[in-house]
Amino acid sequence: MNDESQKFARQTIKDGLAKLPESNHKLFKLMYSPNDLNADINDVVDIMPADRLDWAMQQVKRSLVINKDLL
Repeated sequence: MNDESQKFARQTIKDGLAKLPESNHKLFKLMYSPNDLNADINDVVDIMPADRLDWAMQQVKRSLVINKDLL
């Protein structure tokens, strides 16, 4: 994934996470920052390895669909 694609993916993930409840943030942190569960969610996204961005975008998209009644 090139730098521009990574930047887009990270912003897409951040935008999606901003619409989700804290419970989703906690789960995301468990998956992508298990050693620092108190980290800011945006910082977690910023330090994610590029090879996990596509999967994370899919997870956020599914979570938005599941939580659509809460939004």
